[in-house]
Amino acid sequence: MKFIDEYRNSEIVMDLVKKIKTISQKEISLMEVCGGHTMAIHRFGIPSLLPNNIKLISGPGCPVCVSGIEFIDKAIALSGKKNVIITTYGDLIRVRGSKSSLEKEKSKDADIRIVYSTLEALEIAKHNQDKKVVFLGIGFETTAPATAVAIQKAYEDNISNFYLLTAHKIMPPVMQALLNEKVKIHGFICPGHVSAITGSKIYEFIPEKYKIACVVTGFEPIDIMQSVYMLTKQIHDKDPKVEIQYSRAVTKDGNTKAQEIMNEVFETRDDIWRGIGEIPNSGLKLRKKYKDLDAELVFDIQIEQVKEHSACICGQILRGQKSPKDCKLFGKVCSPDNPIGACMVSSEGACQAFYKYRKYE
Repeated sequence: MKFIDEYRNSEIVMDLVKKIKTISQKEISLMEVCGGHTMAIHRFGIPSLLPNNIKLISGPGCPVCVSGIEFIDKAIALSGKKNVIITTYGDLIRVRGSKSSLEKEKSKDADIRIVYSTLEALEIAKHNQDKKVVFLGIGFETTAPATAVAIQKAYEDNISNFYLLTAHKIMPPVMQALLNEKVKIHGFICPGHVSAITGSKIYEFIPEKYKIACVVTGFEPIDIMQSVYMLTKQIHDKDPKVEIQYSRAVTKDGNTKAQEIMNEVFETRDDIWRGIGEIPNSGLKLRKKYKDLDAELVFDIQIEQVKEHSACICGQILRGQKSPKDCKLFGKVCSPDNPIGACMVSSEGACQAFYKYRKYE
């Protein structure tokens, strides 16, 4: 199958392993900031193929994992209001807030519906004019344009019972925040799906300012191994730059139409990243034109003080400071069937990836 079999050729993978070993002489830490990469890296057993001096670490690339606990608590508070329907992507429903989760509230008869697109949520609003339908917007630049399209359509069609509670975030500010914290990173495996929208240009400040290597990467074994080789070579040659390995989907300028739609609907704001804290200009909020569709402005949302599980180290994992295996809860109290932290809930979370594919470690 095109782009599957040819990107899983074991001979090519092992040839790349040899090339990496030839030029990798010192300790190197490479961080992926995409949940899809995290899952692929562990699914294909990539760490077991690399020399011991190359370490792959998971960063804040899972949108469900980095959505602040305050956001979950607000969604839960909204679900308890009369005549409100909550619409959400599936992963988010099991994430715990301070005291509950959307899944638990749904079991108590809250009207919470899993959707597969923003336009599906909009259709629910059209067919339930006596209800107020709130869509929970999460994700990075990959999913933000789709949310923007729904907002534009709701505005243009005068659908007055559709609202957005947004936790959309953008990638460059958090990458910069990690570098400013002096997290030990020699290179970034940059997200492929985000970059298909934004283009690779959004990472250019990283090698220019921080002298850190960047490679935009695909999701198959050869993609990842080739990117590790490209990063290792940049580091070996002391020539940090932004390269595109995933050229079949990513260009320097990206999808300009999607960027225009996203920028027309959203503007940046300071936002909370779960386990990391507030990062300036890292979140997206609706522009003033769309204020009547902003759930935070329309509804009176009251939540108690945020409480994280005291033993959960998701924050340190998202910062690249700890591995899931360093957590005392991992695989014991915390598992995909009984997730304590967001990193175990999401199918793109580092903890779930480590747990699901631990036999390859």
